[in-house]
Amino acid sequence: MKSRSDDLFFLLSVVDSGSFSGAAEQLEVSVTRVSRAVTRLEASLNTTLLNRTTRKVALTEEGHLFVEKVRGGLATLEEAEEQLAIRKQRPAGRLRVDAANPFLLHQIVPHVREFREAYPDIELELTASDQIVDLLERRIDIAIRIGSLDDSTLHARVLGRSPLSVVASPEYLKLSGGCASPADLQEHDIIGFTAPESLNIWHLGEGMRVRPTIRASSGEAVRQLCLQGNGIAYLSRFMIAEDVVKGRLVELLDDYVARPNPRELVSAVYYRNTTLASRIQVFLDFFTHRWRSL
Repeated sequence: MKSRSDDLFFLLSVVDSGSFSGAAEQLEVSVTRVSRAVTRLEASLNTTLLNRTTRKVALTEEGHLFVEKVRGGLATLEEAEEQLAIRKQRPAGRLRVDAANPFLLHQIVPHVREFREAYPDIELELTASDQIVDLLERRIDIAIRIGSLDDSTLHARVLGRSPLSVVASPEYLKLSGGCASPADLQEHDIIGFTAPESLNIWHLGEGMRVRPTIRASSGEAVRQLCLQGNGIAYLSRFMIAEDVVKGRLVELLDDYVARPNPRELVSAVYYRNTTLASRIQVFLDFFTHRWRSL
């Protein structure tokens, strides 16, 4: 075998990140080490794999062919190693999970200790992204997404539903008056989202687009603004259930909220070439049981 497996991982990192510096950052090594690994590969194969410019790197035709085969080969190697762990009934390895910050805080973090006790050989890495991320580029194993999914290249598994509610703090309602119908929202301060604009469509009746007085990029920021009495918000139950129970927030217009709606869906998305990795499977099974009714 002419090429070393470490060098192959370095090459894939350069391709996925689009640059040597990006690969170095992902792998937490020096740019020089990444460059030497790719140069060593090209020398051993007597083939140019990457065209380098001052701005970016791009695969040559030979590079495209080589990388395609390498991905398959490394996936087979990883699967073979994982099968050994499965035989011992101990799923192992690094598991990278990405979710919107509110979901991560309210629905994943509280269960991490129990998950780790059940699967101590899984190295869990949690990242928070409120926007769609590239799973390959970020090396994410599972992304938890709220709402309908459009990317048909990914596998998806519905984990549960989380109804949405129109809510406000008692302090805000005391100062601004009640809200008995959707039409009354025009007289109130509305807390909405900066993007995407679809999050500012509230499922009241056939649906209505609100005009936020205050906008935030994060659902958790919207929740905090609502708790502080800044206006009325439309938020998922997984974020506000405890707030409602403890009286920190009051549900409004419940008779007008359409259920179900596409924004209620909680799904896990992931790439799957062959057999689903056991570390991913056990995570999905573990949390599906807990999230079936959020």
